[in-house]
Amino acid sequence: MCNQRTILVQSEAAEMSFEREHDQWLSYHARRRRGERLDALKRGHGYGNRLFVQQVWWPLAGHFHGLHPEYEVKDWRGRSYFVDILWEVGATRIAFEIMDFGSHGTDRSKYRMDLNRGLFLQSQDCTVLYISLDELKENPSFILSTLRNILSPYLSAKHSTKADTERGYSKIERDLMRAAVRNQRVLRPADAARELDLHTVTVIKYCRMLVDKGKFRPVARGISQRINYYEYIGALQSPDLV
Repeated sequence: MCNQRTILVQSEAAEMSFEREHDQWLSYHARRRRGERLDALKRGHGYGNRLFVQQVWWPLAGHFHGLHPEYEVKDWRGRSYFVDILWEVGATRIAFEIMDFGSHGTDRSKYRMDLNRGLFLQSQDCTVLYISLDELKENPSFILSTLRNILSPYLSAKHSTKADTERGYSKIERDLMRAAVRNQRVLRPADAARELDLHTVTVIKYCRMLVDKGKFRPVARGISQRINYYEYIGALQSPDLV
């Protein structure tokens, strides 16, 4: 019973973390858009796109860095249109198109146009990955595992400043980050101390160091705002975990 309650609390914490980061991500892009680009964001980032970032992207990457909702591109005629989601990682662009079978209906010209746009976009050094909405609803684990294999070289790459690159992580820090990943990104110092055979004070010390390094976020609860646990906010495929 206690374990079930712990799992439920951790699951709720992970859900709250996604909601917060997702809302901040959308607000960030909305503030920087005007006119048709803003309308496209409000109109286009609906059920399928949100489901993708919640069920696949967030568990896969754990961040929204370089991810753009309803990203404006040009087709071969120079006309603008918006891909569902585009990820910029270094010089690489990867577009995700969430495909709903019913969206085309019997409109063969729309179906043809969408495929031609994707084909042209790939000729412009942009990888296009098509995601079935039905598969996303019924079997998101398949999409998650497949994209993990496809995107692992990019997820593992470090995109940080020179100072961040030179800043290493001790064995204890890596152990704590991995422990948090195993527990849906949540790390409670007392639990981690038992698991890793460390003193709780030592765990708290290294958790604070990871906060300073941008890997952990302290989560406070109650009137006293005492830190209740730490949340891992790094990438799940980060080389810092190795």
